[in-house]
Amino acid sequence: MTTPRDLLIAAMDMAASRPLERGNLSLALAGAEVIDLLSAQAVRLDGDQIVPSHPPAMADRLLDEAASALVQQAPYESLEDWLWRRGRGLSTAYLDALEAEGQLTRQRRPRWMPSRASRLVLVDSPARREAADRWTSDEPVLAALAAAIGIRDKPIGDSPSVADEAVATVLAAVDDALRDLEFQRQRRALDEAAFDNVWRGE
Repeated sequence: MTTPRDLLIAAMDMAASRPLERGNLSLALAGAEVIDLLSAQAVRLDGDQIVPSHPPAMADRLLDEAASALVQQAPYESLEDWLWRRGRGLSTAYLDALEAEGQLTRQRRPRWMPSRASRLVLVDSPARREAADRWTSDEPVLAALAAAIGIRDKPIGDSPSVADEAVATVLAAVDDALRDLEFQRQRRALDEAAFDNVWRGE
C-alpha cells in the first residue's frame, strides 16, 4: 500500500467521529504522493521545487499518474503549486480506485432514511488491516498527515517525529496549504453573509 491510500483508509475509518472536508483530504493526498515519490527516488526537492528523476514505473497506478504529471523541465513546480494542481479532486480519484479494486463497497441506506442514496464503506481487506497497523504504530508520516487534516490529535511530548528533511518540507507545505484553504473558506463565508445582509436590507 501507499501513504495516500493508507491516509484515505484511515480517514474513512475515522469519518464517523471526525468529519472531514474533501478539499482538505485532497491536499493531504497530494502531499502524501510527493512523500512516496521521494521515498521511491522518483523526485527530489531543490528548495521547495519538485525535481523529477527517471525511475522505473511506479507499482501503484495513481502514483504512476502523479509521477507522469510532474513538470519535467526547469523551472520546476513548487510544492505549493503541486498541492493545489494535483490535489484538485484527488480524493475522488482515490475513492474510485479503491472501489474499482474491491476495497470499498456501496451500502444502501434503510428505507426509512430521508435519503436512500448508497454510501461507500470499507470492506475488511489486507489493505485496510495494513493501514490500521500503520495507524496504531504511530508511524510519523501518516500521523503527521492525519493530524494536519484533523483526524488525529497533534503529536505532543516524545511522539516520534519526521527525521527526513525533504519529507518535513512537504508536511510543512501541506500545513500551509490547509491554512490557506481554511482562510479562503472563512472569507467566502463572510462574503456570502455580507451579500445576504444586503438583500435583507441590514
